[in-house]
Amino acid sequence: MQKPFDDILNGIEGPVLLAVSGGMDSMCMASLFYNSQSGLPFAVAHCNFHLRGEESDADERLVLDWAHERGIKVYRKDFNTEEYSSSHAVSIEMAARDLRYAWFAELCRTEGFRSLAVAHNANDNAETLFLNLLRGTGMKGMTAMGEKSVIPSPEGGLYNLYRPLLGFTRKMIEGYVRENKVPYRDDRTNFQTDYKRNKIRNMVFPVFEQINPSFVKTITREIALFADIEGILDEFVKSHRESCLSESDGIWHVDIAALKAAPHSGYVLYSILSGFGFNSAAISSAKALLDADTRSGKVFHSQDYRLVSTTSEFLIEPVREQNFTGLTGRRLFGAPKYDDAVMVVRGEGTYHFNGKSFTVCVVPRHELTVLKMGRGTIAFDISKLDFPIVCRRWNDGDWFRPFGMRGKKKVSDFFTDLKYSLIDKESSVVLPFLGDDNHIAAVLGERIDDSLKITDSTEKVIIMKVI
Repeated sequence: MQKPFDDILNGIEGPVLLAVSGGMDSMCMASLFYNSQSGLPFAVAHCNFHLRGEESDADERLVLDWAHERGIKVYRKDFNTEEYSSSHAVSIEMAARDLRYAWFAELCRTEGFRSLAVAHNANDNAETLFLNLLRGTGMKGMTAMGEKSVIPSPEGGLYNLYRPLLGFTRKMIEGYVRENKVPYRDDRTNFQTDYKRNKIRNMVFPVFEQINPSFVKTITREIALFADIEGILDEFVKSHRESCLSESDGIWHVDIAALKAAPHSGYVLYSILSGFGFNSAAISSAKALLDADTRSGKVFHSQDYRLVSTTSEFLIEPVREQNFTGLTGRRLFGAPKYDDAVMVVRGEGTYHFNGKSFTVCVVPRHELTVLKMGRGTIAFDISKLDFPIVCRRWNDGDWFRPFGMRGKKKVSDFFTDLKYSLIDKESSVVLPFLGDDNHIAAVLGERIDDSLKITDSTEKVIIMKVI
């Protein structure tokens, strides 16, 4: 297990902060980092949520003792999880998630870590797949968790999030821990069935294992296949979306006649509406209207949009100013502090964010006959800014080195040069560099940072075009 793990570490940007709870998975990850030949610098972070009394304190002692014995720097923090859950009207599970990720992001910002590593494994990914199926998240939910993502800090910085154990099953982890005598503590709540994930883990998966002892490996292969299928579907939808979707004065119009003329019109509508955050129930009801005798006057709501049906079209309008989730259909965290919205672009497709819509495509460098892009389009070397790409709103301290200009420039001054109105500024979208709070890679539709420019050695180019 160590060798394939070391190969994974070669693609991780350090220094790395390890989220270590004291359980088997995270202690296995910490041990693999410690025994790695990669030389990747790392430290450990432990959260004490005080949900299990003495057991929580014993988890903390194990992590701290393990790290101190090996000379590894360790950070720890106490949380009043129940108070946060009550005051923010979220579940204990979501409260713990919000609290720990916000703290991890803060540590990355203040202590100089470029990445965070968490110990999700193949079994966790399989559980996530089934949870997503039960919630009705469509093809995107069937791709479950990715090996790489991002986490934002409250100050606007963005940091890599890696899951280096995602390709390893729990049985493989158990074997490594047993063979290397890695200390760990069991969380008794993992064996209870109070949470949906635990029900799947403890009640459903044992039945699957009786049918197929290697079902987790099978599901892991299927998740990779679903990700490929999602890419194919995105290409299909992109080829038909423009014929039926248009925007005017901040309201989106879905032409029902044009939509019905497209093959698999139901899925095209699903893709469009899920991009605006509508859940599967609302989308199913909207799809039923396509062939209804009377469709005018129906209203459906997502968190940020309202859909109104007329005889000939669906109208989609924002109901909460500048608070958008984009194609992911969800925010990175559930905590209110992240309602400013950050969207992750994971590949080619059409996206909606902060009132703007834009397409993303990747082309070989040799296919570009001209490098100068028109207003509304930016292009850059994929080797200098690759997926996942983060989009967020402009912050006052943002700066970059605009391509074609000399030296640093504050984005606010750049907006002044463009004669941006207050509305233009508020609806602007920037692409930040990960790990740097205010250095941005581009202003969507306007200019890239000089470091992203296309050169003779460029092989592939990402093109982002506002539509």
